[in-house]
Order: sequence, then structure tokens, then C-alpha cells
Amino acid sequence: MRVRNLGVALVLVAFPAAAQDFMRNIELPAHRALIAQRGDVDPIPFETDGCSGGLSASWRFVAETFPKFRALYEEHPPWEYCCVTHDRAYHNAGGAVHAEDSYDARLSADDALRACVKQHGEDNAVTYAERYDMTPDQIRTAHSVTAEAMHAAVRLGGGPCSGLPWRWGFGYPGCSVFLPARE
Repeated sequence: MRVRNLGVALVLVAFPAAAQDFMRNIELPAHRALIAQRGDVDPIPFETDGCSGGLSASWRFVAETFPKFRALYEEHPPWEYCCVTHDRAYHNAGGAVHAEDSYDARLSADDALRACVKQHGEDNAVTYAERYDMTPDQIRTAHSVTAEAMHAAVRLGGGPCSGLPWRWGFGYPGCSVFLPARE
């Protein structure tokens, strides 16, 4: 059993396209359930928590608790606008009407979030380097690491029908992969 699991893991690492197909097949039942549950219902009005998973909330808490932190790092993550754009796509499941399109829209939204955070670092590298007593390359690296961590987090925890408040399609009623899907 261990050898087979190791073999699957090696194939997925060695062949990114195989990994993508594998993840697509794992996630599609949840997209089918979301599309079936949602029907022709309009989503609830849009709301955002900024960067989900407690990132913006924690940042605000630290900024409120430590005025020097707030003065140096601001009251919100500086790339929070990237998260709000991402939340807009997540809210209405990217406007998708078919499960396959929903999967593709989620992957696109997650990739766009990663790119946005990296671009924010690139656009502000010189200014932030002076402000934080770092080099522009350190700023770019910090944003890149943050962007990759955020991407991994949303890919892992943002799927449809998860029951989480930041799930794909959060503007629609909850769904379950355990109910029969109709599409």
C-alpha cells in the first residue's frame, strides 16, 4: 500500500498535467453538487472578509493592538484588494453554469489571486524596501512566498460544498456531495 501511494505521489509531482487532471476529477463532484443545488437562484448580496482564513482579521487585530505595527504595516494587508477580487469570483462561482466551467473558473480565480499578490510586491518593491529597511528582492520574495502560501490555502480549503464560509460559491446555499447531483 505504501509503495502504491508513493508511486501515485511521484507521478503527480513528476507530471503536473496528471496532477491537475487528478485534482479536477477529485473536485468535480463538488462542483456538480454546487451547480445542482444552486439551480437558477441568484446569489445573496456580496460581502467580503478581505483575505479569508483569518488573514485580514488577524492583521487588523495586530494593527489595533500594536500602534507601531499599524504605523509601519498599515491596518489591512496591503494586497487585500487582491483578496476582494478573488472573493467576488468565489461569491457567485465565477458565474459558471456547468460543473466543468465552475472548476476552471475557480482555478483561474486562484491563479489570479497568486499573480495579483506577486504583482503587488513587484509594483511596490522599491517603496516597501525603503519603508521596511529591506532590499527590493527581499520584498519580491516575501510577496512571492505569501502568494504561494495563499494559493495553496485557497486550493486546499476553498472548494465548493465544504461548508466553510469562504468556499467557492459562498453566495449560494450550502451544498453537499452526498446528495444526488443533477446537471
